[in-house]
Amino acid sequence: MTDGTAVRRGLRGAAWLLPAAIVLIALNFRGPIVAPAPVIGEIRVDLGLTATIAGLLTTIPVLCFSLATPFASWVIAKADPERAVSLSLLIVLVGTVVRSLPSSAALLVGTAVIGIGITIGNVVVPVVIRRDTSPERVGIVTGVYTSALNVGSMITSLGTAPIAAAWGWPVAIAVWAVFAVVAGLAWTYTVGARAAWLRPLHHEPVAATGPVELLTETGSIRTVASAPRAGAAAEPVRPARRLITWGLTLAFGGQAFSYYALTAWIPTLLHDEIGFSAESSGASSSVFQIMAVVGALGVPVLATRFRPRGIIALVGFLWLAMPLGLLFAPQLWLLWSILGGAAQGGGITVIFIVIVRIVTSDDDARRMSAFVQGGGYLIGSAGPLVAGSLHGATGNWTAPLLVVLVAVLTLGVAGTIAARRVD
Repeated sequence: MTDGTAVRRGLRGAAWLLPAAIVLIALNFRGPIVAPAPVIGEIRVDLGLTATIAGLLTTIPVLCFSLATPFASWVIAKADPERAVSLSLLIVLVGTVVRSLPSSAALLVGTAVIGIGITIGNVVVPVVIRRDTSPERVGIVTGVYTSALNVGSMITSLGTAPIAAAWGWPVAIAVWAVFAVVAGLAWTYTVGARAAWLRPLHHEPVAATGPVELLTETGSIRTVASAPRAGAAAEPVRPARRLITWGLTLAFGGQAFSYYALTAWIPTLLHDEIGFSAESSGASSSVFQIMAVVGALGVPVLATRFRPRGIIALVGFLWLAMPLGLLFAPQLWLLWSILGGAAQGGGITVIFIVIVRIVTSDDDARRMSAFVQGGGYLIGSAGPLVAGSLHGATGNWTAPLLVVLVAVLTLGVAGTIAARRVD
């Protein structure tokens, strides 16, 4: 048995390693954002924050997702995906610690630092998935990634209030930094292990004729890629010049606006409308997060049988149940959270799947991912702030939920039109 054969068998046997590392990484890319929501009342009392400033705790990271996206794309291009992932986790760790300091300035600065770190991760992880995952597994690995995003949100929604009751809110929002440490160690091991396994292949001779494989080095991970054929495709059209890009950006914006507006204010809404305590509201809102796993894993299965436009239409329909249900029958919050949670998990997954299907190279993937997420998160960043301001101005939740309803319709309509030509 040649070294190359042994290595390839080893890689097939360890196919779980990259998805496992991606799961641990993804736990850090939403959880830190939603952590303050279950204890926002205590934070406001201790630091004297208004409802609008409190809304910034969710708005700032999402705004960073937009404004810091060019910086993230530049970091990935100048360094490499492996180092970019490590850097994103380090920045999230630092921001989480800074944010836990009991002052309004540290709270806002730490939140911004977290947003910058997550922005780098948002852009680079889809690039890593496309590059290091076989085409038939891209959908499911993307689903696993987006599921883990919501698992992180669910864990922090469940755990923050009880920890705060025992040790105070600064400890409750700082403790989640352990996820960044664990993910950093797992990613370092994954990078090193894959490099070690693939190194023998680097010295294998390449046949001069017929179909060949070339070994290309991307940072510290080496991957086997198909040899370029004669007459390779020309430079892809820049994302801004493609109509589908703008459609996906609007769809992503509608998804992000709805998700972050509800994530920031569901605990308060349930407290106001149903009378839940802080602990109960945090636990109840976690249903909205955990049900996203169903949507995130279900969409890749549906994608094997149906076109993306049909899936986006279905996601938009299910999403509508959340704002409409909370408007007319808030006592059935559990049903609306189940339907809306599954829809929001499926929404981000199907948009990522469309991106992966239409890009032609790693560089094209980086640019498209940065453009769609940058523009989409710019729209989404307004969600918590707009919802909080409308609630403060009207004293009820009707206006905020109507705005969310419009955002959900934007997701469904723009996404369906954009994906109509995608197989």
